[in-house]
Order: sequence, then C-alpha cells, then structure tokens
Amino acid sequence: MTRMTQNGISTTQRGQEQYETFYSAHRGKRISRVMYDYRTEGGELFSVVAPTLKECRQKRDEWLSKKK
Repeated sequence: MTRMTQNGISTTQRGQEQYETFYSAHRGKRISRVMYDYRTEGGELFSVVAPTLKECRQKRDEWLSKKK
C-alpha cells in the first residue's frame, strides 16, 4: 500500500514532490526502486520509477526543460 495515492489517484499537491522506496524481485534478487511524483504549479503530474531519487529528479528536470 502506498501513501502517495488515494483510490488510485496521486495525492501530490501543486508545487510538491512525493517519493517512496519499494522493493521488487528480479531474477531472484531483491532490488530497490523509487516511485516519484511531482505536480507543477499548473497542476500537471509527472510520475516515474527509477533506481534512485537522484535519477528521478534528473528525469523530472529533463521533462520540465522540454515543456519550456
């Protein structure tokens, strides 16, 4: 269960980010991933899953720069 959603809808507020780490199995190994949401001041939601928070933020920044 994630704290980032309620009834399947992101709870991230405008201008905010939320993230949480979860674990999954790949070929018998336990690997960690970060689920990341960011909502712009205009209300658009960006969501991504990546190995680290740093990578999530880099992908968010790339997304934001393409929008300008």
